Amino acid sequence: MNLKFFRKRRIFSFFIAAGLGLHLMGGAFLTVHAEVIDYQARAEANKLMTIESNQIDGWPQGPAVSAKSAILMEANTGTILYAKNIHEQLYPASTTKILTAWIARQSSSLDETVEYSSEAVNSINWREDSNIGIKVGESISMEQSLYGLLVGSGNECGNAIGEHISGSIDAFVDLMNRTAEQLGCTDSHFVTTNGIHDDEHYTSAHDMALIAQKFFSDELLCKMSSTASYVIPESPTLSRELIPNSKNNLLPGKKYAYEYLVGSKTGYTSKARQNLVSCAQKDGLKLICVVMEDESPMQFTDTIDLFNYGFSNFQAVNASENDTTYSIQGNGFFMTENDIFGDSEPILSLDGSSYVVLPSDASFADVTSELDYENVADGQAALIRYSWNDQPVGTAAVLFSDHISTYDFNADPSAETAAETAAETVGDTGSVPASDTAAAVDESPAAASSGAETSFGEAPEPEAAESGEADSAASDSGQTSALPAASGTSRGGDSGGQSGPQNVVFVNIRNGALILGGIAALVILILVIYSALRNRTRSRRRQAIMKHRREHRDEIIDFDRYIDPF
Repeated sequence: MNLKFFRKRRIFSFFIAAGLGLHLMGGAFLTVHAEVIDYQARAEANKLMTIESNQIDGWPQGPAVSAKSAILMEANTGTILYAKNIHEQLYPASTTKILTAWIARQSSSLDETVEYSSEAVNSINWREDSNIGIKVGESISMEQSLYGLLVGSGNECGNAIGEHISGSIDAFVDLMNRTAEQLGCTDSHFVTTNGIHDDEHYTSAHDMALIAQKFFSDELLCKMSSTASYVIPESPTLSRELIPNSKNNLLPGKKYAYEYLVGSKTGYTSKARQNLVSCAQKDGLKLICVVMEDESPMQFTDTIDLFNYGFSNFQAVNASENDTTYSIQGNGFFMTENDIFGDSEPILSLDGSSYVVLPSDASFADVTSELDYENVADGQAALIRYSWNDQPVGTAAVLFSDHISTYDFNADPSAETAAETAAETVGDTGSVPASDTAAAVDESPAAASSGAETSFGEAPEPEAAESGEADSAASDSGQTSALPAASGTSRGGDSGGQSGPQNVVFVNIRNGALILGGIAALVILILVIYSALRNRTRSRRRQAIMKHRREHRDEIIDFDRYIDPF
């Protein structure tokens, strides 16, 4: 009887346990299913959000994407081609690592040894957070750590790199925030080196694009972020071989491989959802795409749609070949080659590599421009900022020519005489030292290469010596154009009737005004001094006359003897 009772209790307990288990499994399934439906519905709702760039008059209409925030930026000019909610603060997840990697490239060499401390390794969740499997106390090179960071998305790699550069993770995070601010980021606050979720760790699509500009300007980082798999071999400081693998489906051989891809970095947490920062290059355009809070696999398809939109609807237009607004036709104004106001070489020129990004059906003649004298770098006289329908589309630097040299008034004249004598001797004998010959031979291929290729495959501009006759003819024809004031704006020139690049010369109006003002002040000072001396001399003459008159009251004074010499 007792045995039957216990058997019945066991069966009863089994059914109760089974029922509870099914209930819990069913609840979990329903919860997960509800979340999937919610995220998918939210992704569809995101497609209905306003696309700010589509509101620009005449701007090519961009695609509706499921990402909550998205941006397409031209990397070299900073021109924003597509903008959707680009300043909302969102969680970046592992895309944070592109900032960590770029700082590492600026602050260390590839052969430095990075040791993985207990803090770096054990502060991550090995079951949930991506890692490369390195152990506490092991060490690898900085280059291998960067591959682990960008290919395997190793969170411990970000921590170890931060400790190596700044001494601690917290100190490196401070460096990340300072660097982001220097890059122009206004929506960001970083708490971790790797993007592991923290409610106070956030950024925006716009800020990530600014960081990506720097990241994708580094060729090695581009190579690392486009690598699908990497091998870190076993070594005396590494107990076993490590093979980080990328989950990025834009890479070659993957499901959504994009043929023009330069590099890309993924990021995901349950709260951040899918994030992707990518770069692609085609037809003279280098585009950066950032999508945030997207759903898989739309982070890949949205990125491809945005890249195709950019390459299909925009063009790169060389500024130096088309901008005639500030140019002076001919070479007869303000030139120098160690002479003053000579006529041999131009002092200023427009950067020949500068370009603007315009809609495919737009013309450079529709562009407006403004001179900026404040935000210039070394070697620049000014910046020309271009806009199309009030949208910034690029800049061009006004450069001081390389052949401008200064005269050292403290130089030893005998040394200069000796140098001139040596030059004359070489010219007479036709021989040069062996070292100079070797240098010339080494440089000749590079010179030939640079002369054979120019932007957009056009023929290079003739050298000054070879174009002397053309320059003379242009000078004789008397072609000139006025330079606009610094604060004004002007329309871009139409180059339709021009056969090639022009030798453009610029005058820095502000500096010229300062020079003229200084000269005028000096002339006025000289005149004032001259007038004072003249009045003083006259006064002394008159005093002499009056003194003589007092001493010789009875004498008839012949005033003709004291004629004022002035």
